[in-house]
Amino acid sequence: MSRADAAERRMLVVSHTAKREAIEATIDVVSALRAAGVTPVMAPADRIEFAPHLPLDRTAELGVDAEVSALEIAIVLGGDGTILRAAELVRESDCPIVGVNLGHVGFLAEMERHDLASTVEQVLAGDYTVEERVTLEVRATLDGAVIAETWAVNEASVEKRQRMLEVAVGVDGLPLSSFGCDGVVLATPTGSTAYAFSAGGPVVWPGVQAMLLVPIAAHALFNRPLVVGPDSVLSVEILPQSVGEGVLWCDGRRRSELPSGSVVEVRRSARPVRLARLDEAVFTDRLVNKFNLPVTGWRGRSGGEA
Repeated sequence: MSRADAAERRMLVVSHTAKREAIEATIDVVSALRAAGVTPVMAPADRIEFAPHLPLDRTAELGVDAEVSALEIAIVLGGDGTILRAAELVRESDCPIVGVNLGHVGFLAEMERHDLASTVEQVLAGDYTVEERVTLEVRATLDGAVIAETWAVNEASVEKRQRMLEVAVGVDGLPLSSFGCDGVVLATPTGSTAYAFSAGGPVVWPGVQAMLLVPIAAHALFNRPLVVGPDSVLSVEILPQSVGEGVLWCDGRRRSELPSGSVVEVRRSARPVRLARLDEAVFTDRLVNKFNLPVTGWRGRSGGEA
């Protein structure tokens, strides 16, 4: 892996002060980076938030002292929500993200809190691979005019505000079905274990190039989740007869209002999210560990059965 000289190395640190554990982990990471001659960089709001714990002169300010294009990697301390925030910060760059889970499930995180020291050591040594994940390009229009244009790592969801929505869904510009529902989730494989999973969607392995459409509480005989190819375009229209208006959420972080008649289109983005991987753990192991799945009795290939 090529990188700049040590004197020029800059790494983004993304965390929060909501938990004492996160504060302590952030202090440890910043100290380790500085000891290695690497400049720790933080977003302006994070620097202010951490000022009582980390004097401002301990970190550089993103966008002032260091541009996002100069970042070698982003070290994220927290749960999936913190990782999604980091993805926003580095969206317009090729900066990879490595997460240390301080949350509950933490599907996007690579390591756990007890691995923090070894994680920093591997990052400093450049001992990691980068995995690119599909992200979504999201556009909402009303009478042909764009009313929202954004993106998502996990999912874009069209949801009711109060009353049930009447929607029509389509694939590649062709109508598929219409029904009343609480909403529709349009997800990536990465997001298949997030909101889409809670809505009854399938788990899709991260390496699969695909997108998902998962109805939420649909009043229809055909209400099954759909999995389409990466070059398809998914659409959700809030029909004029819909009593209520809707709202568009992307990764549960960015919100746009959707009046009746709005059309949301989702396609694969040309810019993936880049996740740094420090070990060879496979997704099956991640599922088993995160959901505490029972595997007693499995004999594997050595058991003589497929």
